[in-house]
Amino acid sequence: MTARLVAGPPEGAVSVPAAVAALAGSSSVEAVWRNELGGVTFAIPGRYVKWQPAGTGIEPADEAARLAWAAAYTPVPAVLGSGTDDEGTWLVTAAMPGSSAVSPRWLAAPAVAARAIGEGLQALHAALPVGPCPFDWGVAARLARADERRSGSSSARAGLGAPPPVDRLVVCHGDPCAPNTLLDDAGHWTGHVDLGALGVADRWADLAVATWSLEWNYGPGWDGVLLEAYGVAPDDERTDYYRRLWAAT
Repeated sequence: MTARLVAGPPEGAVSVPAAVAALAGSSSVEAVWRNELGGVTFAIPGRYVKWQPAGTGIEPADEAARLAWAAAYTPVPAVLGSGTDDEGTWLVTAAMPGSSAVSPRWLAAPAVAARAIGEGLQALHAALPVGPCPFDWGVAARLARADERRSGSSSARAGLGAPPPVDRLVVCHGDPCAPNTLLDDAGHWTGHVDLGALGVADRWADLAVATWSLEWNYGPGWDGVLLEAYGVAPDDERTDYYRRLWAAT
């Protein structure tokens, strides 16, 4: 199976949208990440601006609502503002302590990073309460959203088949790839970012993609480290299904 994700640090010069330039004023602006839809995250001292080009169907209000809800239970970025113009949409959040698990330091220490990601994901799942969560990341909701946005592969969605029985319902991160866990200098997780898809689902919806992303970022062989740190045995059936669902949506 081939991963669909092509996100990563930008290569070459990046044009700064007018809205981002206005937010920065006289402060420095650095493009630090580009996602698979052409959106760019810009660093301004003390802040980050997630900018998305118009027409992608991604609304900053969706992530802002999830961050505001999750902030009562677990370390996530504080929302400072959002906006929309003809060029795109944006979400402004406060910087958090720590560095991404795919920063050069942690790319050189994959065992430390994989362990921190597993511990951080377990802590997130334990902290966020399922009952009062107003957001859904279950299979049916994801398939419906993909159809609305015409994202992913319709043929792959048609061939998914029925999902396996739910192992444990949790509030999932929704994009648990390695870059979205932050680590301190000692290699312990400090928080999570990019929670625009957060919602209730089987925990393997997160675990399948989190382990998959280790291979994309550090190479093969680190799944067991993450799962041991999380405290769960491998589950090939659920891992396969939720990876296919990720690729299809």
